[in-house]
Amino acid sequence: MPTLTARETHAHRPAVDPAHPAPARSPVQPEHLLDMVHHNPGEPEFVSSYTSPSTLAGLGYGGKVFMIFESAQLAVDWSDVDPGICPPGSEAAAWVERKRAELLRKYREAREAGLRVYCQCDMVLFPRALVERAGLESFGDIRDERTRQYLSILLRKMFREFADLDGIVVRVGETYLHDAPHHVGHIREKGNPEETIIPLMNLLRQVVCEELDKQVFFRTWLSFDRPTSENYLRISAAVEPHRNLIISDKHCEDDFHRGNRFSRFLGLGRHRQIVEIQCQREYEGKGAYPHYVAHGIIEGFEEYDHVMEPGEMRSLREFVRHPLYAGAWTWSRGGGWQGPYIAHELWIDLNTRVLSAWLRSPGESEAAVFARYARERLGLADEDVARFRELCLLSAAAVVRGKRGTHADIDGWWSRDHFIGTPPLPDSPAALERVLAEKREAVALWRRIAALAGEIRFADAETAAFARVSCEYGLFLYAIYRVSFELAAIRRGYGNTSAASLLVAEYDALWRGWRELQETQPLCPTLYKDHGFMALPECGGIGQLVDSMRG
Repeated sequence: MPTLTARETHAHRPAVDPAHPAPARSPVQPEHLLDMVHHNPGEPEFVSSYTSPSTLAGLGYGGKVFMIFESAQLAVDWSDVDPGICPPGSEAAAWVERKRAELLRKYREAREAGLRVYCQCDMVLFPRALVERAGLESFGDIRDERTRQYLSILLRKMFREFADLDGIVVRVGETYLHDAPHHVGHIREKGNPEETIIPLMNLLRQVVCEELDKQVFFRTWLSFDRPTSENYLRISAAVEPHRNLIISDKHCEDDFHRGNRFSRFLGLGRHRQIVEIQCQREYEGKGAYPHYVAHGIIEGFEEYDHVMEPGEMRSLREFVRHPLYAGAWTWSRGGGWQGPYIAHELWIDLNTRVLSAWLRSPGESEAAVFARYARERLGLADEDVARFRELCLLSAAAVVRGKRGTHADIDGWWSRDHFIGTPPLPDSPAALERVLAEKREAVALWRRIAALAGEIRFADAETAAFARVSCEYGLFLYAIYRVSFELAAIRRGYGNTSAASLLVAEYDALWRGWRELQETQPLCPTLYKDHGFMALPECGGIGQLVDSMRG
């Protein structure tokens, strides 16, 4: 996928657009502070403290977003439209009844905890039998009159049959069916403002926001968050703002990669906006090792000095003062596919709790919120708070250098989830030297991180054990990254070819040590794979690279 990061890729946009001046205001508490656990598609649900509504309520969240396979759109009763869609006694009817009971229970529990209830909805998603029996060959085309008719029926049914539902979070960029065996999904031209986004948004505005007085959070993801701001502005101009219609945009452009610039769509247009924040970091470990992103999201990441222009908005601290700011939506768990799988939520907990606490009190410094977490949640004494602070800030520096680079010289997709693809190398010799130097620097930082983890006196023994093993885990992974980049550079003809055999031996030794860590430490997360994403041939893999260089 294309990654929009380089400075020259984007037209300069200052924090306040002179054409549409938006006077800054004092930071305010968010109208909407939401959280979601995004379970892996097609897998058992996560065991997590963040699935508990009482946990979210205790942290000051106002609402819970249920993921796409916990969506009311999967469990409405279509019998009054066509009894043959889910005939009594059929497998489909039994599945829908089980799903309905599950969702009614989950929504009720969230409501009883004092949370507002929202569910994700992929558009357009219908029962397979409805599409077949009604002959909806064009059901993914929002311009089709019958598609709009059935979609309106679906929306009204969702809110009528699930009375606890306060609103929906709409996604058109992707459609997942892994846990929806009796449904089909499709949308035509998901990025076309005139033919898809504008008519869909207007339909949702009319039915959900106006008629039902419920809320719609419309995600920009993979639809009108690229490639330029032109589409966003066309949509903003064509759809009248409404108090119940809110745009949801990720804090960074493209996907949740370090090295991607702060979103230029935040603060743009006429509609209020919430910010999407991923706490588990699917491209950077999923909590298997420390990666403290709360500081960078709140204050701005260091790489923004290289991938953004001076004066551009680059932090939540700036955006919470913007008149269009309506809140934030954290993903405490999930995003992406498969592993690594973790047995302890320390690093996820840190990001989620610091971010949610700061969002509720944006006048505070991030450092003050962090220190309070370290003292009250982890039971650290002052000297250990300082050590923990150093560890966490170093983790952010180590990750960007080891995975991507402070200048975003390489694409971020090469390693994701628990897959390690073939290391990409930049064409420029200067950029290549910078990439290799930063990979070496990252390993040095990880050594310091691992040492700090052994020095910090955590109040809880299990937390202490996980902190140590997860930092060792990170050291092994980023050392493997470094060796693989050195080998890739040699294969290209850069560097000392005689060093290849030593690097291959080092690579093998690192994997042996990493496997031993997992075998001997019960809290060690599952390890990465030495091939690219989902073992797709086009994604390559470091295993294949290294094998090609064995003597």
